[in-house]
Amino acid sequence: MSFVPDLFKEKTVVVIGGTSGIGAAAAAAFAELGAEVHVAGLNAGSPEAPAGPHVSVTELDVRNGAVLAALLDPLPRIDVLINCAGVSRDRNEWNPETFADVMSINFFPVMEASRLARPKMGSGSAIVNIASMYATFGAADRPAYASSKGAIVQLTKSLAQEFAPEVRVNAVAPGWIVTPLSKGLFANEAASGPIMARIPFARWGEAREIADAIVYLASPAASYVTGIVLPIDGGYLTV
Repeated sequence: MSFVPDLFKEKTVVVIGGTSGIGAAAAAAFAELGAEVHVAGLNAGSPEAPAGPHVSVTELDVRNGAVLAALLDPLPRIDVLINCAGVSRDRNEWNPETFADVMSINFFPVMEASRLARPKMGSGSAIVNIASMYATFGAADRPAYASSKGAIVQLTKSLAQEFAPEVRVNAVAPGWIVTPLSKGLFANEAASGPIMARIPFARWGEAREIADAIVYLASPAASYVTGIVLPIDGGYLTV
């Protein structure tokens, strides 16, 4: 990371789904740059959850709109909102109930959190959503996950139009990143070998590399950037 120290000093950042993986890395990055960071998600007391003098962590099931509202309502302002909650149930997603549950976690809270945060966001504020490369090519073995990420792409574009020019709304689309969600795949050499062979960088991405892109999109350096989906995949989609 190479950003100006205190880039987000006196700024309030909210990370929904920030107790592990990419969300936790993003929360840590903003805290290091001076922000007051409010993190919410499951397993808030786990060792993977971010910690520090500028970080608060709240246990939250994003499917509960009332609890989400209770988290955001007391905040006098929100400068940056990161929507990062996500799950994958693999082939179980072909079950209608499982499909609906994945959508209720991955997609609907993005709209709800953005709606609740908007009145507290002033000029220059930013929302960054977490999409996925699966929004580009789909996935037979995780149809709900792919659908939710594709929906996030379109919602990002819609919110960017609705919230402009005061609030910028963008998304990142991670590729194969080392997170708790992906550790099972990486441990399966038969499945992970062809993936590695396709990545021009010849390695998995790190959560912090996604966090750095999120920081950029939330920063003044991206002041004229809105409605985009930034792939961060080591070149996977170029092959």
